[in-house]
Amino acid sequence: MKTVEHVQVLDREGRLLAHAAEEAGPGAAVSTCPGWQVRDLLRHTGMVHRWATAYVVEGHTSYHPDGGLPDLDGTELLDWFRTGHAALVDALTSAPADLDCWTFLPAPSPLAFWARRQAHETTVHRVDAESARRSTSHVAISPGFAADGIDELLRGFHARQRSKVRTEKPAVLRVRATDTDDVWTVRLSQDAPVTTRDEEGEADCELSGPAARVYLSLWNRLPAPRLTGDPGLARVWRETSAVG
Repeated sequence: MKTVEHVQVLDREGRLLAHAAEEAGPGAAVSTCPGWQVRDLLRHTGMVHRWATAYVVEGHTSYHPDGGLPDLDGTELLDWFRTGHAALVDALTSAPADLDCWTFLPAPSPLAFWARRQAHETTVHRVDAESARRSTSHVAISPGFAADGIDELLRGFHARQRSKVRTEKPAVLRVRATDTDDVWTVRLSQDAPVTTRDEEGEADCELSGPAARVYLSLWNRLPAPRLTGDPGLARVWRETSAVG
């Protein structure tokens, strides 16, 4: 996906998140994030948006701490969230293509990294906000964007040594998006996972389904749509793949 497309998704998803949060109310439980209420979700995501904006606008070339969570609630918290989200969208829209700042996953450029990362951050948390509403309606995630998010999670986050997804014996987890023809092979061991976009060799377990369902399953927001083979590998993923 192009950077401009990621920014467009970020813009839409942040608006949807705020709308769902407003409908649910600040004290509503977020079922996809046990222990959180909507106010926690808004504080967290709003903090992350401002943290990302600081890199884009101020050009920090090394890690820069976030500004912490605000002591706000209700309408003030919603307004604070919307203001920070709009500032991030504006910053990414107006940033130069040769932006130089710190990143933490491989990407074609820092601008491409922050646009992609915040588009997926906001989309997953929009789903969280929708889970707090009484309504069961959800805005669809496009298959192409979902596949992009699966790739970021598998070949970005869980390619790092800090990934806790490990197995005592080598094993292979296959991830398949049935509506985009994308396939990933995740080789698990006592070291960090190694993921390739291919279908080489036999898999011990396969997780498959529409890209959006697989995406949310890998982010532990939905059960696996379809599992074949060793269910223990899916359990390892569910119990150890949380990203901090």
